[in-house]
Amino acid sequence: MKTLSEILAQIAGPDETTRAACLARWDGLAKPLGSLGLLESALARIAAVTGSPDIALDHRTLLVLCADNGVVAQGVTQCGSAVTGSVARALAAGESTVCHMARTARCRVIPVDMGMADFPPTPGVWNRRVRNGTADITQGPAMTRAECVRAIELGADLVRECRDQGADIIATGEMGIGNTTTSSALASVLLERPAAEVTGRGAGLSDTGLARKIAAIQRAVQRSCPDPADPIDVLAKVGGLDIAGLCGVFLGGALYRIPVVIDGFISGAAALCAARLRPGAEFAMLPSHVSAEPAGGLMLETLGLTPLITAGMRLGEGSGAAALLPLLDMALAVYRSGQTFGRLGIDAYTPQ
Repeated sequence: MKTLSEILAQIAGPDETTRAACLARWDGLAKPLGSLGLLESALARIAAVTGSPDIALDHRTLLVLCADNGVVAQGVTQCGSAVTGSVARALAAGESTVCHMARTARCRVIPVDMGMADFPPTPGVWNRRVRNGTADITQGPAMTRAECVRAIELGADLVRECRDQGADIIATGEMGIGNTTTSSALASVLLERPAAEVTGRGAGLSDTGLARKIAAIQRAVQRSCPDPADPIDVLAKVGGLDIAGLCGVFLGGALYRIPVVIDGFISGAAALCAARLRPGAEFAMLPSHVSAEPAGGLMLETLGLTPLITAGMRLGEGSGAAALLPLLDMALAVYRSGQTFGRLGIDAYTPQ
């Protein structure tokens, strides 16, 4: 397994020659130039990641990173941390919401234990535990810096494992009660916005619950004073193990040349951390949807990415990332069709 310093040093940029070849193939198809919009851009982005204009997305893996967050003790959620483990078991059994979506999208689902509280070894759940849940961020750092780095390294290595098992594309998801609180704390620090501006209701908090959540984030930031210029410091102090692991997954996508799909707000926070750690790493990231959480769009805008889906989704588990895959299938069907202007005997469109 590579160290974080090795990961950051070995990431190269996109293959622009291959991107151009992909776009040229799109322009040769019998349709108005650029008329499939973001679908064309998405395939060109994938080509630039993989280094081949002959795009294959036959083998898909959704990594759902699971962890618990000590900040739940502050009443920032509707339910307790036990739900994290319950959903992880449902993911392993193929019974959670995203599993039904993933089957339609022909996508394998792998739940990964990054640090669920008191979670025993469970068939179907990959064990990458760093610690037994994080500490309450209102009382001090969520984890040590070394633990945060370890989670990032494990996340990157998950991409290597999936690649070695044949994955062409990786979708990201998470499960962790309290992780919209940690993601909002990250957004507040990294985007330098007030907590009230970037914090939403998560799984459906009342006005009183939302006020508690905002206050908890404010206390956490004031207590630990995370440095926005040091993404690891921010992650370790106010983040979570699921987010740190996902940060590693996004870095691993750039390192191992595998496109990685951003889900929503929480994986978007992880993607932003990855891009801050290694500027340019976002070339391997594919946005799926814009989350209904207040900072969801801000994260993608900061990354310079435009989501393909706007559906008001806020489920988590990688549901938005899974929803993107059928759209990519339809784009590929056209891209591979070979239905050129010449075959149809009509003049090609030219740029005006």
